[in-house]
Amino acid sequence: MSSSTPARSVLYRGGVIHSAADPFAEALLVADGRVAWLGSDDTAATLAEDADEVVDLDGALVAPAFVDAHVHVLETALALTGVDLSADAGVPTLAAALDRVAAAARTTGVGGAAGGTLLGHGWDETAWPEGRPPTRAELDRAAPGRAAYLARTDVHAAVVSSALADAAGLRTLRGWREDGWVTDDAHRAARAATRRPDPASREGLYRTALRAATAQGVVSVHEHSAPSFDTREGLAQLLSLTADATSALPLVVGYRAELVQDVAAAQDLLADVPGLTGIGGDLTVDGSLGSWTAALRAPYADRPETTGLLELDAEAVAAHLVAASLAGAQAAFHAIGDRALDVVLAGVRAALAGADARAVRGVGARV
Repeated sequence: MSSSTPARSVLYRGGVIHSAADPFAEALLVADGRVAWLGSDDTAATLAEDADEVVDLDGALVAPAFVDAHVHVLETALALTGVDLSADAGVPTLAAALDRVAAAARTTGVGGAAGGTLLGHGWDETAWPEGRPPTRAELDRAAPGRAAYLARTDVHAAVVSSALADAAGLRTLRGWREDGWVTDDAHRAARAATRRPDPASREGLYRTALRAATAQGVVSVHEHSAPSFDTREGLAQLLSLTADATSALPLVVGYRAELVQDVAAAQDLLADVPGLTGIGGDLTVDGSLGSWTAALRAPYADRPETTGLLELDAEAVAAHLVAASLAGAQAAFHAIGDRALDVVLAGVRAALAGADARAVRGVGARV
């Protein structure tokens, strides 16, 4: 705004203002887009005459806008446009989930392009009376000939159809099971194969998710991008969409989950994605509890044959942390289980014991 343009002021009064500065505030004055004052409604009466606009809140709550620190924008858009198999969406049983998939498979453009991959999400077998996930055979019957991907509610496992398994070469990958349950490498490959829209479609999906965030009072999101569900080019496109404050979209803070083991690789990534904040984010040290892939010190009570899946060791964590820090980017890791957190802490200790400890301390890391 030009310095010659007078500031516009709006007085909001008669509400409940959530602020640590004044826990009992009932009104606030916004001048030129910034909070200039907050206080009692009685005092607000003396300011009303000079304000350009006065808004009666009628008892409404006014709170700071939200920042969502862990988002997958493309995944969110695909969930918004895909087949919702959650209990909240009226899917109380496995049979109901398969019926909904079958209905979507018969409907052009639902859950994916006509004849393309059918995407479903949100199911939780622990809430179903059948007590188990769908199988590949059941999915094949519900969506004959269709490539189909149904993500569990934690999004660290899925069930896929035979058509998708064949198209993406899943059967030879770690994490494949013959009943169509996929985790680990097989899950990443399945997700990657179903998430490659053209740039125009991708932008539309980004805007769908970001507008949904705006409607919930979110003004900024931390995008945790990863090769299995978006590209470097896609992340760069997403960051450029919201770089201008006039976009009317939430500001996107970018993280990219690619393992880097030297500073040259980190610098290459930063050059490919201008404005990137961190290298990591959903850089998976382990998986999730719901899919029995979070790495635990002791076996799962309901799956005593497993302690989860560890995907990175302390040496890789330390090298990534040093490389990202030397490149000036924040390192970030996904770790859920106690054994995975042990690995992250061991990696941090190793990095801090090395020659580049000063750089590591200067940039910091997040888990």
